[in-house]
Amino acid sequence: MTRAALVVLCLLFALPLSARAADGTSEERTWHRLVGILQYLEADYPLAIESQSAFELAEQKSFAAEAVDATKELGSAAETFLPRVKAIQARVEKAQDAEGVSRDCGALVEDLVLAGGLARSPRRPPDLKRGEALFQTSCAACHGADGSANLPIAATMEPAPANFHNADLMGGLTPYKAFNTTSFGVPGTAMPAYPTLTEEERWSLAFFVFTLRQPACEGTPPRASLERLANATDDDLVKQYGQEHLACLRRKLPDADEERSLLAAREGVQEALRQGAAGNAAGAKAALLDAYLNGLEPVEPKLRSRDPALVAKLEEAFLGARLAAERGSPGLQDTGRELLSLLDQARRDSGNAAGLLSTMWLTLLILIREGFEATIIVTALLAALRKMQATQHVRVVHAGWLSALVVGAIAYVLGRHLLAGAQREWMEGVAALLAVVMLLYAALWLNARSNMSHFMGELRQKMQGALGRGSMTGLFLIAFTAVLRESFETAIFLQGLALDSPAGVAWGAAAGVVALLALVLFVNRLGYRLPMKTLFNVSTVVLVVTAVMLLGKGLHALQEVGALPLVPLRFITVDLLGLYPDAVSLVPQALLAAVPLALLLRRKGRTQRMSEASAG
Repeated sequence: MTRAALVVLCLLFALPLSARAADGTSEERTWHRLVGILQYLEADYPLAIESQSAFELAEQKSFAAEAVDATKELGSAAETFLPRVKAIQARVEKAQDAEGVSRDCGALVEDLVLAGGLARSPRRPPDLKRGEALFQTSCAACHGADGSANLPIAATMEPAPANFHNADLMGGLTPYKAFNTTSFGVPGTAMPAYPTLTEEERWSLAFFVFTLRQPACEGTPPRASLERLANATDDDLVKQYGQEHLACLRRKLPDADEERSLLAAREGVQEALRQGAAGNAAGAKAALLDAYLNGLEPVEPKLRSRDPALVAKLEEAFLGARLAAERGSPGLQDTGRELLSLLDQARRDSGNAAGLLSTMWLTLLILIREGFEATIIVTALLAALRKMQATQHVRVVHAGWLSALVVGAIAYVLGRHLLAGAQREWMEGVAALLAVVMLLYAALWLNARSNMSHFMGELRQKMQGALGRGSMTGLFLIAFTAVLRESFETAIFLQGLALDSPAGVAWGAAAGVVALLALVLFVNRLGYRLPMKTLFNVSTVVLVVTAVMLLGKGLHALQEVGALPLVPLRFITVDLLGLYPDAVSLVPQALLAAVPLALLLRRKGRTQRMSEASAG
């Protein structure tokens, strides 16, 4: 057996029997136990083959047999993995294929973590002081106060206690492996399973062991998530961050808002799985909704800026889990475990901060993407007013979109605290639906003007105050609602990016404003040169298409807060166009798109009949 397998041997013998029982369900513990056994095989089996020690080989056979038993104990949940575990056992029994067994154990561990929805990191930052206290009272007798195992009693023990200052030993060990060892011991050896500490205490002890050979931390460690630190060896951290940062990475653990939020989401999903297993479908749905709104939603803008594909998978998994919960489907367990793994993937990446240049480019792209739709609408209105010689009302349009920007600025300053979770989704959904109403009003308004031949004459004579007081209010609301949703959403996105690089956001925002101003000038000049009828027809199409898109986004946002039901369909997802595979959003979008088309065809038919009648 290697020293890595015996890291906590004396520690476990000395743990106080009065400590509290371990947390977690029996099934989850079995998943972790199976993973721990395979990790031992992955690391120790090649060394046992190399040494050809009868004791070591017998030990590896006991590991393999224990892995098969644990897989069977999980029942149908791990049934698909049983042939792979048995294939590993067969080679271990014959003492063959050291490299292949190690490789297959590593791959199987990853698949088991996904299938079991296992957390391989602590729920909150470990308490290193608590870990030190546990080590000094329970482990120092064997390992020494400094963890070097340089004690007379250590020389009398077989195998000898681990030396936590040994670079080879610590270079191949992770806190998660140490955590599993404290929980389950090493099957087939003198080291028993002593899961008598709480989960938090075991994590604190596991993380403290890695500080014993490190010097004092000077400075601030680079950003790294707990998920990354728990599953990285010292050698892994040195390769990624440099030797000079290793001590601080092990001694100053992160407590980032983003990871805390994702952990809250994870705990909510686990609660949903427990409620679902107990037959409480309403409780499972409520737990999932809470996990999404209070866990994922607050950090979604930052996650989306870093990995939009992962956010799309998370949202799809949350909706799928909610649907399974609503239907009382047993598929909730499988979907929920997949969701847990996706959340852990997001946690692994949560410590990666974007640099100034990458933040600047992301900010620029976000401004152009979010501002394009609003810019087209506002410039179309401005161009139409100029063509109609109603330039005195241009200031109303400007007042509308500028007011929306002010709201966005307020959201940027206060949104993190006042408009998180459900409030943000409600705001986006309601704003989108309000914008749909106003855009349809604008489309009808423009379409009517394009068919009133005497309207231009009335404008030239400035009769009845040009557009009228009611139309001025309408113009303001059209410009305001067209920009409000994009302004609000942009503020939330930039707020997340500013956590990584405020300077990058500032430079990117400046570049984005310049790009949008150039777009405004271009579209405005182009619109002014277009014939009146063509301009109004093009503007009408733009407004209707935008309304259809925002209708889908607004309804989808209300589905995410549980205000509307889920009715999934086989369809594609195009978030940019507001297309989602759900009947609640697609059917109203199809109807909204079909009505103007039907009216257009009807009008053309009527015009054609009138022309034929005149010709006859």
